Amino acid sequence: MQFSKFSLNNSILKAVSEERFHTATLVQEKAIPLILDKKNVIVSANTGTGKTAAFALPILELITKDTENLETKKKKIKSVILTPTRELAIQILENFESFGKYTNSTVTAVYGGVSLEPQKEKLASGVDILIATPGRLIDLQMQGNIDLSNVEIFVLDEADLMLDMGFINDIKKIESLSPRKKQTLLFSATMPVKIVELANATLKNAVKVEIHPEETTAKNIGQLLYYLPKKNKTDLCLNLLRNTINGRIIIFRRTKFGVDKLENSLLKNEYKVASIHGDKTQATRNKAIEDFKNKKAHILIATDVASRGIDITNVDCIINFDMPNVPETYVHRIGRTGRAGKSGIAFSFCSPDENGYIKLIENLIERPIKVVTDHPYVINKPKHTKKQPNTISKNKKGRKSEASKKKKKRWY
Repeated sequence: MQFSKFSLNNSILKAVSEERFHTATLVQEKAIPLILDKKNVIVSANTGTGKTAAFALPILELITKDTENLETKKKKIKSVILTPTRELAIQILENFESFGKYTNSTVTAVYGGVSLEPQKEKLASGVDILIATPGRLIDLQMQGNIDLSNVEIFVLDEADLMLDMGFINDIKKIESLSPRKKQTLLFSATMPVKIVELANATLKNAVKVEIHPEETTAKNIGQLLYYLPKKNKTDLCLNLLRNTINGRIIIFRRTKFGVDKLENSLLKNEYKVASIHGDKTQATRNKAIEDFKNKKAHILIATDVASRGIDITNVDCIINFDMPNVPETYVHRIGRTGRAGKSGIAFSFCSPDENGYIKLIENLIERPIKVVTDHPYVINKPKHTKKQPNTISKNKKGRKSEASKKKKKRWY
């Protein structure tokens, strides 16, 4: 479906065209008309499916209509978008600024890790659309800098990640500060029980939009799986970088320590690398993403929480250096490549302690991942050997019975 078919005003369509957006993704095609009709909507779709535009475009349309004749009055917050990470807040802000540059709507983002004062100044001048991380929004509201009494559209973005990060009470508090009568939109990659409970508590008569993983991951992304010993993962990574992979690459690791360790190894091998994880300052994280976007760094190493905020076009491939223990995370990761209809490839490294994760991932995406056996570090699966009877203890934790202890003669 073409964006020109939606009921969007010409100023928004002009900006969309300049961003080279022509055909809507599946989630945009289903969600935009519902949001324009002012329905409460629950959207379940993976990262990389175009969720931000799915709510940004209709919100701009609705807010622009409301503010057309209010140029002279101080603007009040009409829409709040809650998001879990600073990177996502910045990314959403960039989308709103791009799509709304020819409208009279004003938008700003508030998030932690940076000074409060510039954010207070922007809020004081009046904004229509506020993008925020929960903690910073509550800080500013308690200091009297944010008034949510005029909110008409309330958005929870990446709701499952917000719950994982412990924001549930903050979300409930913020929701209670806004009017009861409002349009609520919930976007989540997965729908665990807690999200369903939250949706039932905050959304009445909601329309559900579900985009299944197999509809978005299997089409444009090649997926290759390498079984190997854990100690050889860095060796295989270097081997692929030298002989197989070119272009812009995102490598995912499970821990902050793992990110730093791999970054040092790649820097020693003279690769242009940037990295992001939760312990780095906001300025450092921003610079890493900018360096990657501007091709000053060809490789970005990230943890999963940080990965939700990366929306960079033309990523050639991703590497799952560590296999994720949550299958949906695999879908989020590989969704960093193959965006907007382009092709991409995902390489996954699986050591023996991670074997159990593969079946869960394959069940979710409803297809097997192709296994590569032609590489230098192929693992030899150990043959099943039966334990000798005298090595098996019937006692818990291998402890001897009390009777045995009494019979045993000690040398001391």
